Amino acid sequence: MRQNIPVIVIGGYLGAGKTTLLNHLLRHADGRKIAILVNEFGDLPIDADIIEARDDEMITISGGCICCSFGSDMTAAMIKLAQLEPPPDYVVIEASGVAMPGAVAASISFLDGFSLAGVVVLADSERIRKQAVDEYLGDTILRQISDADLIVQTKIDLISNDMVLEVRDWLTSANSKAQVIATAQGRLPPEVILGVEMVAEQPHTSSHADAGYESRVFSGILPCNPIHLTKSLATGGLGIIRAKGFVADDAGQNWLIQIVGERFEITPTEADEHIAVVCIGRKGALKIGEIGVMLVGDSG
Repeated sequence: MRQNIPVIVIGGYLGAGKTTLLNHLLRHADGRKIAILVNEFGDLPIDADIIEARDDEMITISGGCICCSFGSDMTAAMIKLAQLEPPPDYVVIEASGVAMPGAVAASISFLDGFSLAGVVVLADSERIRKQAVDEYLGDTILRQISDADLIVQTKIDLISNDMVLEVRDWLTSANSKAQVIATAQGRLPPEVILGVEMVAEQPHTSSHADAGYESRVFSGILPCNPIHLTKSLATGGLGIIRAKGFVADDAGQNWLIQIVGERFEITPTEADEHIAVVCIGRKGALKIGEIGVMLVGDSG
């Protein structure tokens, strides 16, 4: 039986850097089969050197990725994607610059074979605060930010370090439930946007740093109340951007847990999965010791 295909909705106002981010994601897919849905191809200029073929409905990209235009019927395009053999590993929907990404995300729940893996909203570090108080744009900007599970603060190379911090604080005040992550030129590890991969059979002391981010695998997890544990991980201020893994309750039932920002999902599973959880966060901000105590009873 196929697992649901995770769907990531990318939003943000015109010029926030969605095209740059998505091209970077495609260039660093590393074997992941990513399908990117856009309203019209003109909205997303894919870098020419990674295009293998194109027609009126689809662009084939090196590495097994594709870009599809859905026009006015996103549902039909999603159904076609689910029927592909093999199906994509991820679907990324690029919402238009004036769209509400939360509304796009809400529609995913009505589609069989897909599950929402998060809403990512880009914010232009140079312009976001001015846009938010604009008489015509302000409501749209603030609603987009409020929809986010992750806020990507873009173009930090164009402003001072002090302003980067000021804008981050402002974004946090505008949406306290979202994690704010900063980037220049869309350079982010793919797992920050798509979600962490399951890493099996690794000790809980494993970690690595990638472009200022850190991931940690925790194994030997104690039986738990999965709902309470997952909510505590998502909302406990532990610096977790994304997390995924399997835990077991006191009755021996295994559960898949997934976290993005403060959004979390818990699903029972009949599979005999390796009990482990992998977390990713900004290097130095991920509270590994506190997470370790919560998951395995020690600070390792």
